[in-house]
Amino acid sequence: MNAPAQIVQAHELYCRLTGQKLRLDYVRERQWYELLHQGFTLEEVRRVVLYLQREIREGRRNVGALKLSNLLQPDRFEEDLNIRRVRLEAPTPPSATKSSAPPRSSDQNQHRIEALKQLQQFKQSLG
Repeated sequence: MNAPAQIVQAHELYCRLTGQKLRLDYVRERQWYELLHQGFTLEEVRRVVLYLQREIREGRRNVGALKLSNLLQPDRFEEDLNIRRVRLEAPTPPSATKSSAPPRSSDQNQHRIEALKQLQQFKQSLG
């Protein structure tokens, strides 16, 4: 895909996702060019916009984070994309260890019986 077409698509995607109607002037065209030229994709633009919208709804981010002039700063975009990955993508499951495995029902019953015995002994000691 050629750069001008990709810029138009990215801008239209942003406007559609945010519900805004912003003209694509030379300055914004240049900002989109710089972002896309650094290798960011339309899918990543979509992910970051949706992530920022979610964060704004939940009160963790200021609505200004979605301003096009903020979004199109490559360093900020990259940071938001990486934060989105860290927060939204499931972490790799830790290897199963004996301490993290849920207790078997027979173990639970044994612990309950032991706790009940200790409680009865405590009651008897109080008299």
